[in-house]
Amino acid sequence: MKALEIKNLTKKFGKLVANDDISFTLDCGEVLAILGENGAGKTTLMRGIYGMDVPDNGQIWIREKQEEITCPKDAISLGIGMVHQHFMLVNNFTVAENLVLGMKEFTGQVLNRKEIYKKINSFFQQYNFDVPADAKVKDLPVGLQQRVEIMKALFRGAQILVLDEPTAVLTPQETKELFTIIRKLQKEGKSIIFISHKLEEVKEISQRIMVLRLGKVSGIVDTKDADEAIMARMMIGRDLVAMKKKELDPDLKREKVLEVKNLTVKDGKKTVVKGIDFTVYSNEILGVAGVDGNGQLELVEAIAGLRKSEDGRILLKNRNIKGKSVKFIRKSGLAHIPEDRRVRGLITGFSLVDNSILTNHDNKPFSNGIIINRKATVEFTKNNICKYNIKTESENALASSLSGGNQQKVIIAREISSKPELLVAMKPTRGLDVGAVEYIHCCLLAERDKGKGILLLSSELEEIMTLSDRIMVMHGGEITGIVYPDEVTTEEIGLMMAGVKREKMAKLPKEGVIV
Repeated sequence: MKALEIKNLTKKFGKLVANDDISFTLDCGEVLAILGENGAGKTTLMRGIYGMDVPDNGQIWIREKQEEITCPKDAISLGIGMVHQHFMLVNNFTVAENLVLGMKEFTGQVLNRKEIYKKINSFFQQYNFDVPADAKVKDLPVGLQQRVEIMKALFRGAQILVLDEPTAVLTPQETKELFTIIRKLQKEGKSIIFISHKLEEVKEISQRIMVLRLGKVSGIVDTKDADEAIMARMMIGRDLVAMKKKELDPDLKREKVLEVKNLTVKDGKKTVVKGIDFTVYSNEILGVAGVDGNGQLELVEAIAGLRKSEDGRILLKNRNIKGKSVKFIRKSGLAHIPEDRRVRGLITGFSLVDNSILTNHDNKPFSNGIIINRKATVEFTKNNICKYNIKTESENALASSLSGGNQQKVIIAREISSKPELLVAMKPTRGLDVGAVEYIHCCLLAERDKGKGILLLSSELEEIMTLSDRIMVMHGGEITGIVYPDEVTTEEIGLMMAGVKREKMAKLPKEGVIV
């Protein structure tokens, strides 16, 4: 029996056709993966099914019956649940309060919290979900917050579950735990739409794969017959280019771009970076590997001027930037691609023009004193849109209207255009499709070849191994090793990430002469 059937669904935003005559089916007990590059229309399609963006044309059939879905309330009543890429939880509420929020049977009455907590804890036991119902959402790690979202959908009776980029913010271990939950739900007969851009993940968890490109279905295949190269071509319309670092001249003159000496950083009363020393040189990508929560974020924030450091020195081109303002540090030659593009990278309610000059609006040619030069800012933004292939209706579109990959391109264009000496990139490809990842990798390597120093932090070990000239591994706020990628295995990196220290450190790049 078909749990869901979509017939000829179309959705437009102005002149932009986000979904173009899309049709597909979802069987009961099936996991259907939907692949597509950023901006292909995946999220718009799911928002249409969930009643958040009502389609302009087309039909939605639920269990062999045509239904009209005009709002999420309609979708929920028909057994559809959606876990959004950016969670829809109230952080200051408890887990239980989030689950019952808006439910008819809990509306208009004084809540008996004791009874609610008992009922929800009993429900959690069915799924081996070991989180107290009275825990505050803000105190939970990202992986558990996502499971709260899944539990919320199931608690409301979801038989069709839409997961929008569910692994984008998860560690490899959390991804495995999510897949265990999905398989359990599948055995119960629930149907799941799994939106992703990661080819290896959809091959592991799905039965069929549908690929969207430019708002249209470019193919639907059985997962067992799926070839990763063909899937990538269907997603981006071309073959991926094999990534290759340019070999550097053995006599290349290198300078110290960033020097960190005995740096200590605290988070509250806890010391999270413990007296570390390292250097980033010109023409170098220094990759930082480590399980999230081992001091990487605090290290970046201290370098960028976003967090106070307790002890030590931070030198950018021999200039002390420790304790200086963000503005001073940026004028000294630092550019920063932040971990969370929506929190620290963009003001989503601003236009692309305004976002493109956020960090440079008070400098020529964008302003002269207090007056913004709109002609210069528009021209600059248009050039970036063209150069970085940013998909948008116009330079005046709001940043919130762009897909995640195109939002990231806006940030990268802005930061690289500032012509920095040091580029600090924190998870620059998180949540992006294979085409966008390839493009951003090319941008980083191009900056390296121009003589820039790059500090690259990523949870994708393959990315670190591919791009880095040296790899620095962190565990518990300490450096457990600095190694050359061609002289170490992923297993050895894994041991260092687990806290096994390496005695010999690769303190200098392989090629070049330090001046």
